[in-house]
Amino acid sequence: MTITLYGIPNCDTVKKARVWLGEQRHDFAFHDFKKQGLTADVVAGWLRHVPRDVLVNRKGTTWRALSDERKAAVVDDASAIALVLEFPSIVKRPVLDRDGQVAIGFSAAQYAQIFNS
Repeated sequence: MTITLYGIPNCDTVKKARVWLGEQRHDFAFHDFKKQGLTADVVAGWLRHVPRDVLVNRKGTTWRALSDERKAAVVDDASAIALVLEFPSIVKRPVLDRDGQVAIGFSAAQYAQIFNS
């Protein structure tokens, strides 16, 4: 089983997910997408599993700082991918990839369901 947790280390939700995975003794790789970056292929893979409206955090400061024109330009997966590549912190965190199964955000109940299925 391959587990990768994508996020940024100072995000509280990412910290909670990392602690949960550690407490449950799941080996995982942490990918800091602000330092290590993201590729269009990775983001496109996520979008095959989750809608762009779930992946793009429209409540965060990065989204709110965008111009109305830029926000309105996110009309399809290609434009969402371009936005994520330009502003990785616009991704709702964390993104969990477990053998190709993708989950966005964190709650202990959500992760327990993912790892018990």
